[in-house]
Amino acid sequence: MPMIDVYAPVGTFNDKHALAQQLAQTIMRWEKVPAIPFFTDNTAAYVHELAPDSFSTAGGDSTHVRVQVTTNAGALDREQQLGLVKDFTTLLAEAAGDPTLADRTWVQLTEAVPGGWGIAGHAYTNEEIVQHVRRLLGKD
Repeated sequence: MPMIDVYAPVGTFNDKHALAQQLAQTIMRWEKVPAIPFFTDNTAAYVHELAPDSFSTAGGDSTHVRVQVTTNAGALDREQQLGLVKDFTTLLAEAAGDPTLADRTWVQLTEAVPGGWGIAGHAYTNEEIVQHVRRLLGKD
C-alpha cells in the first residue's frame, strides 16, 4: 500500500486529484496487486504545492518536481522500479502540459521497514500483508 507524495511549484498541475489517482493506480499496476479495497483504499498519492521561493537547487532553480514513494520492503524488483519511475515521470509531464518537466522530475523510492506500515491501527510486516490479502482472496 504505497504512499506517494508529489512536491511541485504552485500551479504546476491543473487537476491534482486526477493526477493523484493516476499515480496511485500506476503504482498498483507496477506492484501487480489485485484491485481489491485493501489496496485501492490504502494506496494514495498527495500533491503538495510549494511557493517557488520555498525550495531551490544548488544552481537556484525552483521549477523541479520531487516524488517520494514509500512501499513495503521488497515490493518492487529492479524492472518494476525502472518502469514505475519512467511512468511517473511521463504522467507528471503530461499532467503539467510541459514535456520539459520530465528533465526536472526526481523520483525517490523508499521502503518501509518490516512492521513499519500501519493501517487501521496495525503495524504490518510484509508477511502479514501477504497473509491478510490471501485471506481476503480466499486463498489461505
